[in-house]
Amino acid sequence: MDRPAPPAQPELEREFSERIAADERIEPRDWMPDGYRATLVRQIAQHAHSEIVGMQPEGNWITRAPSLRRKAILVAKVQDEAGHGLYLYSAAETLGADRSRLLDLLHEGRQKYSTIFNYPATSWADVAAIGWLVDGAAIMNQVPLTRCSYGPYARAMTRVCKEESFHQRQGFEAMSVLAKGTSAQRRMAQDALDRWWWPALMMFGPPDGQSPNSAQSMAWGIKRFSNDELRQRFVDATVPQAEHLGLQIPDPQLHRDGEHYRTGEIDWTEFQEVMRGNGPCNRQRLAARVRAHEDGAWVREAAAAYAEKHPAAA
Repeated sequence: MDRPAPPAQPELEREFSERIAADERIEPRDWMPDGYRATLVRQIAQHAHSEIVGMQPEGNWITRAPSLRRKAILVAKVQDEAGHGLYLYSAAETLGADRSRLLDLLHEGRQKYSTIFNYPATSWADVAAIGWLVDGAAIMNQVPLTRCSYGPYARAMTRVCKEESFHQRQGFEAMSVLAKGTSAQRRMAQDALDRWWWPALMMFGPPDGQSPNSAQSMAWGIKRFSNDELRQRFVDATVPQAEHLGLQIPDPQLHRDGEHYRTGEIDWTEFQEVMRGNGPCNRQRLAARVRAHEDGAWVREAAAAYAEKHPAAA
């Protein structure tokens, strides 16, 4: 018996649009527009790259943590970030992306990761600030992604966000210890806030109207809120936390406007320079990532050889 002809392209596009409008999940075997697939691969890959490159600033402090407790917490956190990268690369693979190819594109500088990880962590207070501010911004950005229209990405983000919430709380707790400590510790805490505040605000991406992909991603249900909406939510949540710590937000133009805190102008020139590879640690971060990948080649080769010899176990 002849099989029925598959639906025509316009019919598939109509059904896809109706499912997006109905807030339904799109799964890997479902039809999707090429642009939707490409946007997801780009966003998920950038997210995965950010997780594994983001291990570096804090990983450098594991051997210098001030106590065994702090070391154990930091080891667990860095390990979590590696796991997040694995979840996300797996989600990208459901779209037909090849993980090895995505890593090649990262190492060649043809795919990006979050600009925040191109700044140095020069003191222990930076580890606390990263947990408080960077993971706090990540949570604000990622919780809406648990409602992403693409099922595998949304489900991966549910797991990631649970772990990121612990990271943020650990960072805030570490920051509070420094802020309540000696005068030298308080200075360390304030210095870290001064250096990480503006890069954290840039994590949400360019302002609305200047982001080339944001509007379409929202129309497809990949994103739920615009860059500026998420940035404002982060500011409103974080300023009171800084006040509780007795720390000063490094923004003389910061003021309360009704229910919101309004910041001064962000230096988007700095953001663009870091995006172009001219940040403080761009070359260092990428070189370390390439070196780690090359040093791990023997592990991948051994795993592939074992899987070939023992296919049932694989």
